[in-house]
Amino acid sequence: MHIYESIAQEFTALIGAGQIRPGDRLPSVRRLAQQRKLSASTVIQALRVLESRGLVEARPQSGYYVKQRNLRPLEIESSDLVPEPVEVGITHRMLGILRANGMPHAVPFGSASPAPELLPTARLARLYASLARKHVKLLAGLSDGAHSENAFAKSIVRRSLDCGYAVSLDEIIATNSCTEALKLSLQAVTQPGDTVAVESPTYYVMLQMLEAMGLKALELPTNPETGVSVEALDAATKNGEVAACILIANGNNPLGCIIPDENKKAIARLLSSRNVPLIEDDIYGDICFTAERPRPIYAFDKSGNTILCSSFSKIVSPSLRVGYVAAGKRFTDISLQKALTSGKTNPLTQRVLAELLDSRGFETHVRTLRRRLGEQVARTRDAVVRHFPAETRITDPVGGFVLWVALPEDVNVMLLHRRAVEAGITFVPGEMFSASGRYTNCLRLACGLPWSDRIEDALQRLAKLIPT
Repeated sequence: MHIYESIAQEFTALIGAGQIRPGDRLPSVRRLAQQRKLSASTVIQALRVLESRGLVEARPQSGYYVKQRNLRPLEIESSDLVPEPVEVGITHRMLGILRANGMPHAVPFGSASPAPELLPTARLARLYASLARKHVKLLAGLSDGAHSENAFAKSIVRRSLDCGYAVSLDEIIATNSCTEALKLSLQAVTQPGDTVAVESPTYYVMLQMLEAMGLKALELPTNPETGVSVEALDAATKNGEVAACILIANGNNPLGCIIPDENKKAIARLLSSRNVPLIEDDIYGDICFTAERPRPIYAFDKSGNTILCSSFSKIVSPSLRVGYVAAGKRFTDISLQKALTSGKTNPLTQRVLAELLDSRGFETHVRTLRRRLGEQVARTRDAVVRHFPAETRITDPVGGFVLWVALPEDVNVMLLHRRAVEAGITFVPGEMFSASGRYTNCLRLACGLPWSDRIEDALQRLAKLIPT
């Protein structure tokens, strides 16, 4: 990474974390150059990168300022939440939306996957070829002992230590994706008819899992900046009727928020004291625009009550289908569910991932990917600000690469979705992120594609489809 890119990334993180607020003036070019012992041209390059991301603006004779957001900040009204658990019923509608997301030649704001050119596919191909030649037994469905599985688990342990916490080697279970990790965890701690506490809005796949397993959802108010309400979680778990809780603490999908460490500690203590299992999805932990990678709630739980789930689909490849569970005290129960449902996870792919994760330059890839996705989120957000109705509200995410957009309340987003699909544009309507059918005027925009005139044009066309 060039020096100017490093400076731009540093300021992006500070702005994303709210340490530099809209309207604040940045230090002058001369001052920054003196402080960092750099040339003025290097500093100017960094400021221009920030300007291209839509984060700062130059004011004549005054300097650079953090750009004001023209849209009102998004707030989730907790008073509108359903206070009782509800049956989930989104899968039938979701299937049609997923089919639309797969349309060839459409502009895909619906799929939260990075563009292929942002991922290390060439390195993966070389590793597969090399390791397949060395370990033919793995291709034949035979084992080379526990080495492949242990290599992958050891890589997870090393990465956790780099992030400031420790996962134990003997609690890791390799899975066929993060989705399977979440499902196995739910199967291990719930029974049909149980109630599971979820964020609101929450990732639609979690709701689909609850529906398929005959579980009820209890929606908890979730702040777009600080995450799930600890007070609401406290109230929901007092009477013993909540069997489990499932959260995305870092880079929440769809809000893009990070739960502050103090709240993470409080959640870990609260759920542990009440023996309510916490299933934590940390798939976006590596794609957070903060100075340091945020730790999961798991890192603050010493009781083994938190089950950590993740995969590398967002930073390596969505087609690998390898994830993991750090199962805590529920290792035996989750291992049994894994054995009963899908058996062993592909040992060759585990070995490939271990080699990649431990290779020189992998962390550089992750930093570059994080920077590119941050730029794409910023530019998409800026285009929404410019083109969408003035009454629109939008998140300002500090993690992940999706935007949550609230249109004027009388807009029917399902109808807008049909019109958009006809125009070759896809997204996910907001009500798919709620078990109780809320957020009918909201939508989620994924920002996985590199910015281009085609993206700008699609957002402008989408804005014209919004009834005024």
